[in-house]
Amino acid sequence: MPIGGIEHINIWAVDLDATIAFYRDVLGLQPGDRPPFDFPGAWLYAGGVPVIHLVGPRAADANRPPRRAQPTGQIDHVALAATALPAMRARLEAHGLAFREQIVPRDGVTQLFVTDPNGVVLELNFPASETGS
Repeated sequence: MPIGGIEHINIWAVDLDATIAFYRDVLGLQPGDRPPFDFPGAWLYAGGVPVIHLVGPRAADANRPPRRAQPTGQIDHVALAATALPAMRARLEAHGLAFREQIVPRDGVTQLFVTDPNGVVLELNFPASETGS
């Protein structure tokens, strides 16, 4: 049974409101429908698909470590396909967010690296056709 792709990314949000605002206002994802779980959270959509699931602060249980901002262990970053490179640069700057930009050798893809409010590093990949814009 082959893997077909990634369904979503789940992030433990230290500050749920700040995290929703980051993904909505900076990356342009849209908050949307979420099942009525018995804990706080939000689902953020891109193109009608819930790609980011957020879980807000809740009492720690026996199966989970306490929630706190920390490095993400062996996962270094999460890469997302993106478009509208100049607009994204402007959004990041307008929100006062530091980011690193690089161009992938040979492919010409522009990558912007930015960190969300929980310490998760995001790699935003823009098509080579937008490099230089």
